[in-house]
Amino acid sequence: MTIAVLSGGTSFEREVSLRSGRRVAEALRARGHPVVTLDLDAQLVGALTEDRVEVVFLALHGKAGEDGSIQRMLDLLGVPYTGSDATASALAWDKSISKGVLRRDGIATPDWQVLSADAVREYGAGRALEQIAATLTFPVMVKPVQGGASLGVGRVDQREDLADAVMSTFHYHPAVLLERVVEGTEVAVSIVDGAPLPAVEIHAKEGAYDFAARYTHGATEFHVPARLDDTTAEACARAAMLAWDTLGCRHIMRADMMIDASGAPYLLEVDTCPGLTETSLLPLAARTAGLRFDQLCEQLVDLARATT
Repeated sequence: MTIAVLSGGTSFEREVSLRSGRRVAEALRARGHPVVTLDLDAQLVGALTEDRVEVVFLALHGKAGEDGSIQRMLDLLGVPYTGSDATASALAWDKSISKGVLRRDGIATPDWQVLSADAVREYGAGRALEQIAATLTFPVMVKPVQGGASLGVGRVDQREDLADAVMSTFHYHPAVLLERVVEGTEVAVSIVDGAPLPAVEIHAKEGAYDFAARYTHGATEFHVPARLDDTTAEACARAAMLAWDTLGCRHIMRADMMIDASGAPYLLEVDTCPGLTETSLLPLAARTAGLRFDQLCEQLVDLARATT
């Protein structure tokens, strides 16, 4: 039986996904597994059948791989796969929904508002932008409600620049999240099979931790474990685990958060199919915990096999 590494697709994150997929395929082959690499296209279902695929390793980033769509299809086909199920994936993929669910369960997340392109176009909601802005303390982050890799994300320091930022972000998704900026330390806490890995502290050398900083070697400085006192590190791990339980994640997850000056973590978003490239955060945390990349990939395959 064969392991299929599924990557690519048509999202803005296609190239990153292909990089993750290639690395995973190489690692699994090095462990002696028969592996095929598949793209997210019209031939996928036929290929899954013809290649007698036992497990699908999801290395997809972006909409189709993280919004629950591919997970539902694999469930229908009866093919096990790595990562969270369709429901948890869909919840985490929409930042507004996931933040609402997390806050309802007592997990701290920065205040936010949402504005959709439909509301602007059909209901004249653009006039309400000033009112929305008045409810937030600047600076704010402007993000696509759905999307990853910091694509379409920007910081707005002055109210008069907000409208242009919102219109620019609409190019990435027809709904925009306006989120209060938490100044402090940026960290990511990854979880594998219900166990938190060491937090990764992130320092982009120039500007923000954006798409270029994420995937360019040397553009970002990482500290693993993060330079946190024990109390703050435990609070971050606890917040990530609460998010894992609240959203119903399984196998693998990464929680991105900011720590304010008092040491309190604020959860920004959850990634149920995190990057697995050479510069990605989860593999870095796993290596620090003593888990080599090939071992991580094989562990995820074993978890998928055991999931009924």
